[in-house]
Amino acid sequence: MKGFKAYVAEAFGTFVLVFFACGVAALTNGSLVPTALSFGLVIVAMAYTIGPVSGCHINPAVSLGCLLTKRMSLKDFFGYVVAQIIGGLLGGMLLFAICKMAGMSFVSEGGWLGDACNGLVHVTGDKATFGNYAAAILVEVVLTCVFVYVILNVTSAKNESVGKKAGLIIGLTLTLVHLLGIGLTGTSVNPARSIGTAVAALIFGDGTKPLIVLWVFVVAPLIGGALAALIYKIFREEE
Repeated sequence: MKGFKAYVAEAFGTFVLVFFACGVAALTNGSLVPTALSFGLVIVAMAYTIGPVSGCHINPAVSLGCLLTKRMSLKDFFGYVVAQIIGGLLGGMLLFAICKMAGMSFVSEGGWLGDACNGLVHVTGDKATFGNYAAAILVEVVLTCVFVYVILNVTSAKNESVGKKAGLIIGLTLTLVHLLGIGLTGTSVNPARSIGTAVAALIFGDGTKPLIVLWVFVVAPLIGGALAALIYKIFREEE
């Protein structure tokens, strides 16, 4: 059992991820390289700080992968997810509050900050219309699967050669995921990150558009995390 300290660490780490990485995305209007690097750098920073305490999941999809590979208990899984959502909400609320105080609004017609709406997903009026709905879901599933699969491998006890480089590898992988995903879905691969900013956008009066398509960025990453666990178990069993 991980315990209360691990839950607090997960909440803190998710708060930092949302506040800093989504903040950079907002201030740079979703610019590809700065946004991708910000998400990757936050993961590197948190991996070497809260990693020893909680493992630095800061993402329900990662926690699901760990649950399905029997690296954590069901109780800890729910504790982690609740903590991650709380952290994401706090990060999103603080970011939107600061922007509101400064008279800034970061939710565009596509609502890209509030969830991960971009490229394949568009919101018009009060309804969501999708140029290619299935493609958006597929992108999030594949990106999350690759990300979680890398995490499961580099943090495996059987992969001792990675050692202290695991945090750097995971951060660079998330950067890679964002470099491709930003132009397609805006890149979520993290339900807690999407929930936090979508709810914050609603509370601070930036509209309901992010909430309309939020389920995509909750369901698809979780499917991706489960798929990563399945692939990991198949390859490990073969070994």
